[in-house]
Amino acid sequence: MATGQAMLLDGFRSAMRSGLGVPVLLIAVLAMVIVPLPPIALDMFFTFNIALALVVVLAVIYIARPLDLGVFPTVLLAATVLRLALNIASTRVILLEGHTGTAAAGRVIEAFGEFVVGGNYAVGLIVFTILVIINFVVITKGATRVSEVTARFTLDAMPGKQMAIDADLNAGLITDDQARDRRQEIREEADFYGSMDGASKFVRGDAIAGILIMLINIVGGLIIGTVQHSLSLAEAGRNYTLLTIGDGLVAQIPALLLSTSVAIIVTRMSRSQDMGEQIIRQLVGNGRVLGVASGVLLTLGVIPGMPNMAFLTLAAITGYMAWKVSREGEVLTGDEEEGAAVAAGGRPGKAGEAEARPGRTVEPGGGEELGELRWEDVTQSDLLGLEVGYRLIPLVDRKQGGELMTRIRGVRKKLSRELGFLVQSVHIRDNLELPPNHYRITLMGDPVGEAEIHPDREMAINPGQVHGRIKGIETRDPAFGLEAVWIDPEQRDNAQTLGYTVVDPSTVVATHLSHVIQSHGHELLGHEEVQKLLDMLKQTDKKLVESLVPDVMPLSRVVKVLQRLLEERVPIRNLRSIAESLAEHGTQTQDPEELLGHVREALARTIIQEVAGSREEVPVITLDPQLEQILQDAIRQGGAGSVEPGLAERLQQGLAEATRKQESLGEPAILLVSPAIRGWLARFLRQAVPGLSVLSYNEVPDSRKVRLVASISGE
Repeated sequence: MATGQAMLLDGFRSAMRSGLGVPVLLIAVLAMVIVPLPPIALDMFFTFNIALALVVVLAVIYIARPLDLGVFPTVLLAATVLRLALNIASTRVILLEGHTGTAAAGRVIEAFGEFVVGGNYAVGLIVFTILVIINFVVITKGATRVSEVTARFTLDAMPGKQMAIDADLNAGLITDDQARDRRQEIREEADFYGSMDGASKFVRGDAIAGILIMLINIVGGLIIGTVQHSLSLAEAGRNYTLLTIGDGLVAQIPALLLSTSVAIIVTRMSRSQDMGEQIIRQLVGNGRVLGVASGVLLTLGVIPGMPNMAFLTLAAITGYMAWKVSREGEVLTGDEEEGAAVAAGGRPGKAGEAEARPGRTVEPGGGEELGELRWEDVTQSDLLGLEVGYRLIPLVDRKQGGELMTRIRGVRKKLSRELGFLVQSVHIRDNLELPPNHYRITLMGDPVGEAEIHPDREMAINPGQVHGRIKGIETRDPAFGLEAVWIDPEQRDNAQTLGYTVVDPSTVVATHLSHVIQSHGHELLGHEEVQKLLDMLKQTDKKLVESLVPDVMPLSRVVKVLQRLLEERVPIRNLRSIAESLAEHGTQTQDPEELLGHVREALARTIIQEVAGSREEVPVITLDPQLEQILQDAIRQGGAGSVEPGLAERLQQGLAEATRKQESLGEPAILLVSPAIRGWLARFLRQAVPGLSVLSYNEVPDSRKVRLVASISGE
């Protein structure tokens, strides 16, 4: 028997590896339905069915997350079909050969009928009924309901999860490949829970089929035994009932295991953690819970008349566990405090650095002798800095699972690629002068951004299209000022279902830092960075660089033009075109604004791609010709300050209204003007109308068409 089962399992494994597993299973099912099976074959198949159920339920228990067993719905269907086919095969044998005795359908069914229920068909009938009630009413019904709800909420949450991935991608927190993998994971999750919703119906139907098959076997067996084989009613009842009960039990036990596996997998959290670890950490990881349980058991154990030994033994075990867990918690707390002290550098002001210079820590009373002051003792302000309150230290400490430093590195990588120069390292330190949950972003020592975050919560951002409210601490997204709510992590799926974009605290800080770097990129670009860019260009175009600096213009002039480009949100990735334009027009003028205009014309394709994307028809806003002439005359005669204040205010209001209209339509807001006034209007409108891009007529490539959407007058 053991050899036959091993051969069956080996053959099944080989068939699955060769891609023939499913066809072989279907053929086997058809064979069991059509061809009568001998008792030895029934024994092998029933044993295989039990082994398969055990393997499935153990696989469900030991996976880290439900998606790791994505084939589970298919396996569940295959196991159900196999079990139903076995029921048909065993029913045929029971009704044909049941008159010969209880061994007619094989040793497995006889063992379950004789040994498990003691040969008493009344007891067997009761045990079978209880199993069916547990399987059908409790486990299967609950698992089906959970599958339905999970599938619905998973599908409803898909748009919010997609928006969260897009937000992380735009903030530079993940790469394109990671975003693609996360989108694929969301699709797989939706498919999995949708399949589980349907597969759970198979389990429920199988439980009902088990009841009907049992009734058919008993009634049919009594009729066949008494009428065809002339058995007494008592003898026919004993044979056929025991065979039917054995057959029902040997089928319902694997069914119960599979139903349990369905219930386990649909009630699992979607986190990558072993089920045993979750139970230990969440159920018995609290020493207070175990201590109270031990006290209650001890109280029950000293009451006269109670089973004192059992209660006192369990009280001692739970008491020891409570002491053990509490002691481990103290050790963990000590380690965390030590990690925070290391992250803080042993004193306030040194939380650690993200790819930055190591600092020297001097403990109070440490014995370091005070010598003469030197120039090295003069502290230079960090170009980019991040200061955190003491409660935010775990976010930047890798030993405590902090991900912020990794996120910041991702932001630097993305922005360096987009802007066209290497964004400097961010110096991270703690600051006890800040409130515990606050952080501050500094630029050359000066604060440029500050906000409060909650490290134990997540931020649900309202993108403007939510269809419900969620409870939490109301706030605003520090990067873009959108309405947001700090929620508990358990509310994440619900918030995404309502349309919120949910991000963790590290993502909030990294996104804010990304926005600050983009807004102040021109301040981060200096002589050193420009010289390195020119050195890189010199490797491929040596003559161009040598003819530009210092023959045509000094390095400082090149720096100024590049800074002005970044200030207007124009990337400097195409350094070759920039250098060629400067070399061509630098012999005619050294005015940075005029040079900027020429460079922008050379970067026309890049600029229009940044503001309008790949659309062939670009929507533009223009100024009334009379108004444009007034502005040109005013700037030519007395500079920007000679524009009449009332006219300037009306111009701002008109453009702000046109910009809001374009944004509501989902289109870019682009103001197209003559080159003579473009630079002044860009500076004048940068703060007043932040969503408006100001381009000159010469900056629209010939390959793009323009579509007039509004014309602003001075009225």
